Amino acid sequence: MSIQVPMSDALRSVVGAPSRATLLESSPRSRVWRVELRGGDRVIVKQAADGGGAGAKADGDARYAREVAALRLAARAAGAAGAAGAAGAAGAAGAARAGRPAVAPALLATDPAARVMVLEYLDDLGAVDDWMPAYAESLARLHALTGPADTGTLPAWSGPTAADAESFLALAKALDVTVPPGLPNELADLIDRLDPTPHHALLHGDPCPGNDLRTADGLRFIDFEQASLGNGLVELAYFRIGFPTCWCAMSVTGTPLTEVEDIYRSTWRGLTGTDVPGDLADACAGWLIRGDALVQRAERESTDHLARIPAEDFAWGYVSARERLLHRLNTVAALTRTHDHLHLLGRLSDTLATRLLHRWPTLHPLPTHGERPW
Repeated sequence: MSIQVPMSDALRSVVGAPSRATLLESSPRSRVWRVELRGGDRVIVKQAADGGGAGAKADGDARYAREVAALRLAARAAGAAGAAGAAGAAGAAGAARAGRPAVAPALLATDPAARVMVLEYLDDLGAVDDWMPAYAESLARLHALTGPADTGTLPAWSGPTAADAESFLALAKALDVTVPPGLPNELADLIDRLDPTPHHALLHGDPCPGNDLRTADGLRFIDFEQASLGNGLVELAYFRIGFPTCWCAMSVTGTPLTEVEDIYRSTWRGLTGTDVPGDLADACAGWLIRGDALVQRAERESTDHLARIPAEDFAWGYVSARERLLHRLNTVAALTRTHDHLHLLGRLSDTLATRLLHRWPTLHPLPTHGERPW
């Protein structure tokens, strides 16, 4: 019986011939198989699919190129760049153990023409209640792998734009909240400070629960289709701002929040010899004003999602857009009460949060990190 998995002769010559393949659940943007090889090893085969719309092929090509480039950069964590592919599937885990713990699966082989990559198979050990410390450490280790010499290997992170700022201010007006006269300039300065050009951290792009696997060798991230280079703070901010690109938004507060941010910062400092650059309040404020961070990726860059808030409450996962926005408003308000550059945004955020609860009193807080869906 033929094995319906897109492995060319060239790929088979590197990793071996498949004996059985199982199609796994994945996003519409990719197809993923767990493949058993004739020698007994297992690998993951992933093929990037076309995106939607007129630029479908270009979108698929871009996502494939990003993931391959990011996985090659991530291989530095274990000191195994280039070694895993030569070793084959059986040698990938050993190559990782020979160095520091890996932060991503090893990339074993690629077929760019078919947008196919063969990855190390990872045994996921499953759920644990205290998942965040390992996540924070691996995230810092991932971010610290790249520097200025890597400029151009991945696109620069895309931050909020002037259009995002205008949409946020328009939302305030639509909810009958007065915008402080100096706030447009404050937001323009925020956008300038979030410019990724001076920063070169390896950003995952979508470091959500579910894109991390707990293995015997530590936590590994998967699905690097949106990877970029920028400031690691924009992903450290996920803990405070509610995991903004994730269907499973959640709240982290109190001692657990302090602990994971300390782990991230100390790990970064130990690897780079420097403190994490930038301002966490800026990173959280950047996520607040981005309407596209209220919807799943397939719906982004399509319409002004902040403008939808007064008229409708649209769901993504099990959390509504208004609930996501309320959490972000409260977070930014708390972070900026004494902030030198964001005090007007903080004041408006506090007022907007009150207005949301007054208009829609049944809004719920985000689930806590202990309620992470497995």
